[in-house]
Amino acid sequence: MFRIIFVLDIFNQTIVHAQGGTRSEYKPIHFSSHICNTSDAKQIVETAKPAEVYIADLNLLERIGKREKNFDVIQAVSEYAKVMLDPGVTSVSETEDVMEIVQTVILGTETASLETIKEASSLYPGRISVSIDKKHGKILTNDPNMPDDPFKIVEILNDYDLADIIILDLDRVGTASGVDSQFLSKIVSISRHNVLLGGGVSNVEDIKTLENIGIKGALVATALHNGSIPLDMVRQ
Repeated sequence: MFRIIFVLDIFNQTIVHAQGGTRSEYKPIHFSSHICNTSDAKQIVETAKPAEVYIADLNLLERIGKREKNFDVIQAVSEYAKVMLDPGVTSVSETEDVMEIVQTVILGTETASLETIKEASSLYPGRISVSIDKKHGKILTNDPNMPDDPFKIVEILNDYDLADIIILDLDRVGTASGVDSQFLSKIVSISRHNVLLGGGVSNVEDIKTLENIGIKGALVATALHNGSIPLDMVRQ
């Protein structure tokens, strides 16, 4: 079954609307949502009733405030749904506390090195997902050993015991701009892991396209909040 994963971007304990990857400009989600009149994570999840949630902890990703700033909110959400969390991991030690509150921890190329990804996947087999982060057509990374070719990254990740691989195009986040079928088809053909897409999914037709090319799930926020994808689809 195709997984439609409800995205929550948390900043200072508030759910915000991620749009285009410019995090400093994100506004509370209730200003733009048609499905909720609050930006409180627990209330949103109680209303939406998603089976699976992706959380980006923007405080940790941007290194703003105390590390545990959003942990209570994240733990509350995990009582209602299966949670995968991107906490901006830069070292294996930063996975320990979050592993206690969520099912899956995401290591993104934006913050984690290949060595950190390798170590974490060995320490927590099947509980690590890797997000290949792209912006302006380039891989986001601080690791000099990280290939600039996403296909080569996928080949390396094939050797690790991962839950999923996520292709996250930050330029498309919140834009409902559609999907790059040709690129994603090649990723699927190379990867030994299930591939999920984040960014650009705009409607049910995009979901059908992704399913047809072998993508196993999509991270969706904007298309749910504006009604282009019905909430029933995240409740399966």
